Amino acid sequence: MRMDGEDLRRPAYAAGLVVAALAVGSCGHQETRFLTRSHQTMGAEAVLTTWVADEAVAYDAFDAVFAEFDRLDALLSVWKPESDVLRINAAAGKAPVRVSRKTIEILQAAQRVSAWTSGKFDITFGALSDVWKFDHDQDNHVPASADIVARLPLVDHHRVVVDAAAGTAFVASPGMRIHLGGIGKGYAVDRAVATLRAYGIRDFIVQFGGDLYVSGRPGDGPWRLGINDPRGPPDDSFATLELSDATLSTSGDYERFFIQDGTRYHHILDPDTGQPARGSRSVTIVAGSAMLADALSTGVFIMGAYDGIALVERLPDVEAVIVSADNEVLISSGLRGRVQVIRAPTP
Repeated sequence: MRMDGEDLRRPAYAAGLVVAALAVGSCGHQETRFLTRSHQTMGAEAVLTTWVADEAVAYDAFDAVFAEFDRLDALLSVWKPESDVLRINAAAGKAPVRVSRKTIEILQAAQRVSAWTSGKFDITFGALSDVWKFDHDQDNHVPASADIVARLPLVDHHRVVVDAAAGTAFVASPGMRIHLGGIGKGYAVDRAVATLRAYGIRDFIVQFGGDLYVSGRPGDGPWRLGINDPRGPPDDSFATLELSDATLSTSGDYERFFIQDGTRYHHILDPDTGQPARGSRSVTIVAGSAMLADALSTGVFIMGAYDGIALVERLPDVEAVIVSADNEVLISSGLRGRVQVIRAPTP
């Protein structure tokens, strides 16, 4: 699983491409304005961008979105006292804990993605979070195999019990710890989309860590997004995609990593081995739900490029662009002809 903790620094699009699209599209919308605001929450920067005529309404909507993000931070954080996550973990092996309806929704979605990915997406990876340190305390240290193996019995998504009717969640074994870093920000993006639309805003981008949703059109053309080169400079794209009313989420081994003795160690851990997953360099998921795309980008990455693309082809309304460990670019059938590969990713 991703060891992002509360800090996802994963640029999901090349900003220059988006700005270019806005500039091209502006001619048909002389009375609208390009507005953007950012907010630090859940350990990452959330950026809202819109193309609107009513500036006051836009800023009211932005405030509502950021307030919702802060509420979710209080529920999902592994750092904030009395969060739902910390209370669940403190009661592991003891008793179910009453939690928010939002937490229940996220846990249920996590269970679905765990089933789809044969357990490669697993929110109980928290048991490994103080063995491998890729959070604020990254120490560039490869832990002893014995320390990893000792924690593996505590990584098992089957032992998370969600009772939606009772509004409770339970982790069945003492010492187990859930961590929603691989799905929580996607849920927050979905909430932001609903909020902005409730305010009547239709043309916007929500970007939160590596999760991005684009809605409507920036003027006369679609949003044009870049897919990062896993071995290139920051924000350098090897491919572009025109997208509207959909989400894009990217996971990669270039996000949090260190190299020791010629081997790259990164934060996306295989829950079966406790080691960094080796089958992909990056996975970009395109879907309607940011929450599912967020979780799937991690699960598919861990599955490996070829098993991962096979899963994507079986899922409705889900597409992917994957860069394999061998630097091969795999594009799912629904995106062929829509993704423009500018050049091969950097070897």
